Amino acid sequence: LGGALALAAVSGLAQADNQKPVPYQYGMPLNIQHVIAMNEAPTNDCKVIDADIKFVDKAGKVEDVGYRKLSDACSFQN
Repeated sequence: LGGALALAAVSGLAQADNQKPVPYQYGMPLNIQHVIAMNEAPTNDCKVIDADIKFVDKAGKVEDVGYRKLSDACSFQN
């Protein structure tokens, strides 16, 4: 049983790497169990950028969701 679950997890990760992030919609339930990675384009400017989060949901499915956010550079500007 453990081997089957491990195989399913690895195949899910391989499939998720080839997919584009699903755009986040307000109110969309995420049901995050475990975060795998959070990515955003690096920039020194304070501006709105594209970011995405890859995670395993509570059903064990790997999800990749894209969203817009203020860049981390905004945290360092007054």
